Amino acid sequence: MIDSLVELAKRAVEEFVRGRSVIAAPEDLTPEMRERAGVFVCLKRRGELRGCIGTFLPCRRNVAEEIIRNAVAAATEDPRFNPVDERELADLSYSVDVLSQPEPVNGMQELDPKHFGVIVASRGRRGLLLPDLDGVDTVEEQVRIASMKAGILPGEDAEIYRFAVRRYR
Repeated sequence: MIDSLVELAKRAVEEFVRGRSVIAAPEDLTPEMRERAGVFVCLKRRGELRGCIGTFLPCRRNVAEEIIRNAVAAATEDPRFNPVDERELADLSYSVDVLSQPEPVNGMQELDPKHFGVIVASRGRRGLLLPDLDGVDTVEEQVRIASMKAGILPGEDAEIYRFAVRRYR
């Protein structure tokens, strides 16, 4: 059985790609959908990343609205990919990550790439990497990739935050 958060992401993408309309949040929100939290929605096509967009802090009234907005953005606004085409819809799989509030860390020993995502910030630039990603097995690699995404150079002073996720597939 598909999770209700994932089903919402799928419906949002399909409705937008097919008809260019943004769905409304369901009236009967599950407890998870009522929360306020940052949310990432990732799309894969035949096991390969096809789009991933999110917010690390809540920007909307609830998780349901975050999912709808970020699902449409993952399908149409991820700069790494062309917008999803209607012919691709049947091949897509979805994951929804609901993020905890980021917390500062005092050192690398407080990080774990399998259990925590990471945010690296310096001078108004910020890079984020979700936890438990294929090929990211060390704290150093996780921090390096997040830093690179933000244009933060090795050795540059930076603040590091961690967050947990609840991943729905």
